[in-house]
Formats: sequence, structure tokens, C-alpha cells
Amino acid sequence: MASEQTLDSLLTEDRSFPPPPEFARQAHVSDPAIYEQAEADPEAYWARWAGELHWFRPWDQVLEWEPPFAKWFVGGTLNAAYNCLDRHLDGPRRTKTALLWEGEPGDRKSFTYEELHAEVCRAANALRKLGVGKGDRVAIYLPMIPEAAVAMLACARIGAAHSVVFGGFSSESLRDRINDAKARLLITADGGYRRGGIVPLKRAADEALTEQGGCPSIEHVLVVRRHVEGEAVGGAQMEDGRDLWWHDVVAGEGAEAPAEEMDAEDLLYILYTSGTTGKPKGIMHTTGGYLTQAYATTKWVFDLKEDDVYWCTADVGWVTGHSYLVYGPLANGATVLMYEGAPDAPDRGRFWKIIQDYKVTIFYTAPTAIRAFMKWGTEWPSRFDLSSLRLLGTVGEPINPEAWIWYHLNIGHERCPIVDTWWQTETGAIMITPLPGVTETVPGSATRTFPGIHADILTLQGDCIDAGGGFLAIRRPWPSMLRGIWGDPERFRDTYWSKWQGMTVAGDQPGEGVYFPGDGAKRDERGYFWVIGRIDDVLNVAGHRIGTMEVESALVDHPAVAEAAVVGKAHELKGQAVAAFVTLKDGLAPTDELKRELSEHVVRKIGAIARPDAILFAGDLPKTRSGKIMRRLLKDIAEGRALGDTTTLADPSVVARLKDDYESKGEG
Repeated sequence: MASEQTLDSLLTEDRSFPPPPEFARQAHVSDPAIYEQAEADPEAYWARWAGELHWFRPWDQVLEWEPPFAKWFVGGTLNAAYNCLDRHLDGPRRTKTALLWEGEPGDRKSFTYEELHAEVCRAANALRKLGVGKGDRVAIYLPMIPEAAVAMLACARIGAAHSVVFGGFSSESLRDRINDAKARLLITADGGYRRGGIVPLKRAADEALTEQGGCPSIEHVLVVRRHVEGEAVGGAQMEDGRDLWWHDVVAGEGAEAPAEEMDAEDLLYILYTSGTTGKPKGIMHTTGGYLTQAYATTKWVFDLKEDDVYWCTADVGWVTGHSYLVYGPLANGATVLMYEGAPDAPDRGRFWKIIQDYKVTIFYTAPTAIRAFMKWGTEWPSRFDLSSLRLLGTVGEPINPEAWIWYHLNIGHERCPIVDTWWQTETGAIMITPLPGVTETVPGSATRTFPGIHADILTLQGDCIDAGGGFLAIRRPWPSMLRGIWGDPERFRDTYWSKWQGMTVAGDQPGEGVYFPGDGAKRDERGYFWVIGRIDDVLNVAGHRIGTMEVESALVDHPAVAEAAVVGKAHELKGQAVAAFVTLKDGLAPTDELKRELSEHVVRKIGAIARPDAILFAGDLPKTRSGKIMRRLLKDIAEGRALGDTTTLADPSVVARLKDDYESKGEG
């Protein structure tokens, strides 16, 4: 029987892929000695990275660490927008394309670094005229349009912290975030496009500002008009004295604006992440350390070169959009692609057409999207020329090995390294990842920590697990780490730093300085990390603690399965039993025979202990607007409870249909 201190490691993966020789020869990093060099003196290592940025004043001290509070590059001053724009203007990057944008209806824009700098300066001047300054907070609620990046950089330029709220969130979610941050200004749009429909953002913003007490801190609303063939969308209603059109206020401003000199520890942004209980947490990221690690990881993880066309598909409302669509790539002087809409609008070839049209070289997307592509079949990517691609990446959750292989074969055509990255809103930047010119990759594993990061697998008692499953822990501060939860330092300490409080970790380290990200993980014989999933999702089946990701990976390994979600349901004898919700690939029919076949497939892959007690075929799975599966709701279904909060779902009707199906088939 498994120990309660660890996690069972059931899934094995024998396939491995060394870096292609030609790629390795030209990669930024081709010598694995960099890991030992970073480990020998991590502060000097991170200081070298920070030295590649522009500083108005150099720092006096690299790190000040009083667990759990860290300060990086103490005494140094810089500006994030200056590093993303101004420092590129003295050379050939001045006329290099900084941003390529395509709207879902097909409209396009592009900006050189000089042009993007001018747009950001105009917006910065406009914000200053509206009374926004250093230390203020600005809420941004926009679709994926260029003004989203411009607004973020304009805030950074004047020293105002931005709080970007994903454009798919409800008016209530927007209101909660505005009020918690006490934002003075809201930047929104009349509307945006998603799957051919209009997302009425201004209408939702108006509801946030007027219903249930409203948002008393908001003084002005700046509204971007989303143009398609000269017509506005969304039917915005403008309130005199409060609401202003972006084009009226920004366009007439000057194309130069001084960049505020910011202390390295000055707040750059607040980004809210939902907790399992209670109100959303306002994660705080500061300027110097965050920008240093976002810059470093973008350069090395994606092997970023001067002529790359880099596409991260994440929305700016999520941390991936902050770090790897805006700050990291632009600080590196990259050409960044930004797309407004869905991957299946107007058809399921949209992403591949974009790669073909813009000759994208680096493509960074989520496992959820890859599994959708698998479900849709290989015919869609096969219609397009994807030969420009040289590197692929995944982000957001662990990737099933078979989804990794599908990505490798059908998108990368066996020539593109895949960087499977693990990190969080809280970490600010990538923490565990292959380096594509060095690392031999294994499908499903994020492999090694980025140089300069120290992670371990621990038991609940703080002992290290060299090979096997346990609790992922970060044992040393890192530059892009969260600096707190806005307005709630005790929640910050309790949520992230109390797992091993009062203990001695690994024989010599006080537990108060060890960060717990909330994930279970295992380490294999070569030292590679495998993130199993949130500890909240770990199943306890007859005393065996099993990560849901392992059972889901076994199901997706079957050729009929596109996607699977696994939860635990109460069981009299075993404590918990495995309940699986399975989506089949297009054109395949669910049958009782296939259900039995899937059950036996799980047994063959990882053992009888993981055999599902119930399998339900589902046309779709309940997902948040960011694409993450809501296992909490699936657990409600499996255990016959009333459904919990469904307001964050992309399509709340999905979970209602699943509940009806589950109960009608007697699975509950």
C-alpha cells in the first residue's frame, strides 16, 4: 500500500528524442555545463541575465531574502516598456516588425518597433492626462487586439500597475477584480470577435460599473472601437463624463513620452487567479526580477533568433500572454504574432493557415488545443505548408504523451524540438522545461529545471524523493516569483509557504522558505520531472495515491480517444474509485465494447489499481474560458451532487448535458 507521504508513479514512457543535430549546432545553448555553472552561483548567473537589460541605475544587491519575502536587484531602477521598445530603436530593430496582428474576420495590422513605440507613447500621454500616474492601478478588459499590448506597455511606461482581466470573464468577475485593486481607469472595447460572434465587452463593463454597488474607484472608461470595414461592433453605449473613445483621446497625443524610472521592486502588474475557495487572489509581480526571468526564458527556451516569427496563442488575460506574448518576446526584440479569434473559425484549419501565411517559426500553445486538433484529425494540418516551423512548445497543463507524439508527427513533422513547459501565474515565468539544443525530450515530461531554478520532490514530512512521486517544491527564490497577494500578505504566506512550515526540509533547510505550487509530481531515474497535476485532483484508490494525469494519459494513448478527464468518486471499499469522461475522435461511435476496451487499455498501461469503475463518453468536456477542464464539476456529477459554480465555463450547457447523460446511464 502506498504511503500517504508520497504519490504512486504508475505511467512509464520509454520513447525519447534527442535534439536534431542541425538545430543543436545553431542553438543558443548547446553545452549542458550551463546547469552546473548556474547552480554554482545562482545570484551571479541571474545578475548576468539582468545585465542584458537596460537599467537607469544598477542594483546594489542581487537578492534580499527574508522568507517568504524576496527582493531582487535591490536599489536598481529600470522601466519595462523602455526595455521592450526604446532600447531597440538605435539599431536595425527600429524598422523591424515588432507585432503582426490578425483579427478573426481576417483584418490585419502590423507595427515596427518604431511604430509600436509611438503608439505606446501616445497612450501613455493620454493616461497621464486622465490623471493616471505612478502607483495607480488600471484595469484592462480587451479582446486580443493590438491595443491590449499597447495599453499594458503604456501602463508600464508611466509606472501604473495594470490588471488585465480576460475578455471572456463575466461582469461580476470584472467588478470583483476592479474593486479589489481599486483601479482608477478601465480600458475596454465596444466588442470583439469569437467564433464568428460578437463578444459585447462594453456592455459587460457597464454592468460591472453599475450593478451590485458598481466600481466606485473608476473615474474614466477608455473604449477602443473594434473596426471591421469601418463599422463598430458591440453597440457600445457611452456615458457622458465617464466614457471616452480611445481614438479620440489617444490619436492626438505626441509620439514621445518619458519612461518612468521604476525601482526593481515597484509593482508592474496584478493578475488575478481563482482559488479553490474564497475570492480570486491578486498575484503581484514587480519590475526587475520579473522582466529578467521573462527575458531569459524567452531567449533560451524558445531559442529565439533575430529572424524568427514567434506565435504564442495565449490570451493577454492570462499570465502566458503577459510573459510570452508581450514582455518576454518584446524585451528580446522579437517579431510577435497575435491572433484575435478561435482556432476553428471559420474552419478547423485557421491556425495552420496563419502559420503558413506568416511563415511562423515558433509555435507555443496549450495541450487542450492540441487534443482538440487530434480530435479534428490530421486532414486539417495536412492541407497547409508548415515547413517554416522550427520549434514547438506547450503550456498550461501536463501534456499526455500521445498528444505530444501527435504534435511531433503532424505539426512538427519530426524535425521540430518540443519544449513542454511548467510554470504558473505565481512563478511569473517558465520554471521546468527542456532547453531545445541540449535536452533529450521524453513525451509527457517537462524534463529539467531552467538553469538557476532549484526544484525538488518532497514528502509531506519534507524528505527529498530522488525517484518517485510526491509534492513539487521550489527550494530557492527565483527572480520572477510572486511578491505577494494584493492586500493580503497572510493569505500569501498561508497559501504558498506553509506546507512545510516548522519542519526542516531535506535535512538542513527551514520549511518556511520552501514554495509549494500545489502540484504533485514525480522524478524518474534520469532526474526528469513529470507534473502529475494539482494535489486537489489526486485520487486515493485503496490507499494508492494516483495522479489524474496518469490515468488520463493512459486513456488518450488509445487510438480512439481525443481527450479524457478523470475524477474520483466515493467507493465503500476502495475509498475512491476512478470515474472517466472520454471524448472520442471525430467519426468514431461510442459502444459498450469500446468502453470495455478502454478499461482494459488502462490496466495494460498502468495497472489494475487504475481501472475505471465508470466511463462516460462525452461530446465535449466542461472547460473554463482558458481551456482548462473543470474536474471539480465532473466530480460533482460522478458523486451525484448539485453542480457547483459554472459561471467561469466557456459553455455551461456542456456540464448540464453530461450530468443528464451520466445519471440516465446509471453511472452514478
